[in-house]
Amino acid sequence: MTLTNTQFDSIQREYDAAQLKNRRVLEKRRQEVFARCPAYEEAVNEVASLSVRFGKHILTEDASSMESYHEALLRLSEKKQKLLLASGFPADYLEPLYDCADCQDTGYAHGSRCHCFEQKIINLLYSQSNLQKLIATDNFSSLSYDYYQGEDLENFRKAVETSLSFIKNFSESFQNLLFFGAVGTGKSFLSGCIAKEILDRGGSVVYFSASSLFHLLSRYSFDAGSKEMLYKTYEDLYNCDLVIVDDLGTELSNSFTNSQFFTFLNERQLNRKSIIISTNLSLEELKSRYSERIFSRLTGNFTFRKLSGPDIRTCRNI
Repeated sequence: MTLTNTQFDSIQREYDAAQLKNRRVLEKRRQEVFARCPAYEEAVNEVASLSVRFGKHILTEDASSMESYHEALLRLSEKKQKLLLASGFPADYLEPLYDCADCQDTGYAHGSRCHCFEQKIINLLYSQSNLQKLIATDNFSSLSYDYYQGEDLENFRKAVETSLSFIKNFSESFQNLLFFGAVGTGKSFLSGCIAKEILDRGGSVVYFSASSLFHLLSRYSFDAGSKEMLYKTYEDLYNCDLVIVDDLGTELSNSFTNSQFFTFLNERQLNRKSIIISTNLSLEELKSRYSERIFSRLTGNFTFRKLSGPDIRTCRNI
């Protein structure tokens, strides 16, 4: 994904902190070695003096002096190594320290983002998604068909197949899903499964309950004092790769929420950014609760999957 400036700066601060931490550790080790072995510090100072002398000579003499310089450096390096070992320190005790040796804590290796940078992106996306607790349990590793039978089982299988297709084609095609049906039949579970897979692939996902979504939109519209604080979340709502809206229909319904909901659907559609909605409402209830143009947007731009059966949460606790 393309990082926002705020996200990039957040990751860069992690690298800056790692570099500072490791420099402090290395400096503490240097002082420890100097205290135990003054001869080592003298050898370090000799290297510095040699470099200064050579720097002056190289401006006036030919490059043949380079060889003698390197020979002198090699002798001093061997001397330092012997002194370090003789003082009881490991041979690499004063080597530079890195959290990631591949990029040396810069985030880039061989002209591209290091694997550690990619992992930091995923970690950041997880922390900003509001989904960490949900997907700890709601993921494909815990998927089970044991609670469904007959038509309920067929509905769940179709929903799972649609979810897997959504994940497989996510980066290539624009798509939206709407899971509807009775309480506890797996709608939020499948949303969580999809979210985890998208996050693990480096996609940005933001989760809202319906009530929290409309609360955000209300505060952003009417609470001038909170607007700056909410700006980042508001931007994510329209620009992140995937937004999940859980329990649509539990929010207070009025002209404002209907208007904001239509704008949300429309803007995400124009930006070709995906949405997953879960709701306990039936199709008839959706149509009567929301405006005709909202229902038209949903039916025209979303794949609907019905889930039915017993309340899985109750079954698990029996």
